[in-house]
Amino acid sequence: MKVIKEKHSLLMRWTHWVNFPVLAVMIWSGLFIYWANDAYGISIFGFSFIKFFPEWFYDYFHISGRLAEGMAFHFLFMWFFFINGLLYILYTVFSGAWRELLPNKHSFKEAWLVLLHDFHIRKTIPPQKKYNAAQRIVYTAIIFMGIGSVATGLAIYKPVQFYWLCWLCGGYHFARILHFALTIGYVLFFLIHIIQVVIAGWNNFRAVVAGFEVVEEQVKFNPEPLIPQKPEDKDENKP
Repeated sequence: MKVIKEKHSLLMRWTHWVNFPVLAVMIWSGLFIYWANDAYGISIFGFSFIKFFPEWFYDYFHISGRLAEGMAFHFLFMWFFFINGLLYILYTVFSGAWRELLPNKHSFKEAWLVLLHDFHIRKTIPPQKKYNAAQRIVYTAIIFMGIGSVATGLAIYKPVQFYWLCWLCGGYHFARILHFALTIGYVLFFLIHIIQVVIAGWNNFRAVVAGFEVVEEQVKFNPEPLIPQKPEDKDENKP
């Protein structure tokens, strides 16, 4: 028998969907800022193996010469990113949802089993409640990544005013490297997340949109046969 079961709250769904376009604009505008000092790549003895990003990338997306526009969008949507993330953290703390989200001592072992199951190497489904072990680890990591993005972003934006924060981030240049690395992490997370959503199917996607999922529950039948009541049993209380 199919039963409708509530899974995700309204605030959780709201912050989830708001975060997607906000983060997309942050990455898009961040490319404009990065173009002004396109310094990162992998080089050995002066020979460049990988460069973020190649020249054709900037020419194709018309990124060159848009530093001021990128900074304007980046610093505006930074506030939406911060407020949305803060609302989500406060919700998980005060609602008690953090208990279902934070990894436990078995999560890292079970996450490996989840990975084997996703690659169809292991047939048995790992233990799972609202989130499986891999989701607990990744979703918690994303929260810390968001905090790191805000911290390193402020250290880059105001290195003099937030000198103490810049120092905690390892200095201006290291803070910029961390900020860039976190952005790559978001892109990889987004790609893997989309693949996982497709694999999980429509029921899981609907739960994040509507807040409920349809689950199959077994109906328990009473194995004991019904004993018909005798006529004299019905009248035993009568005078």
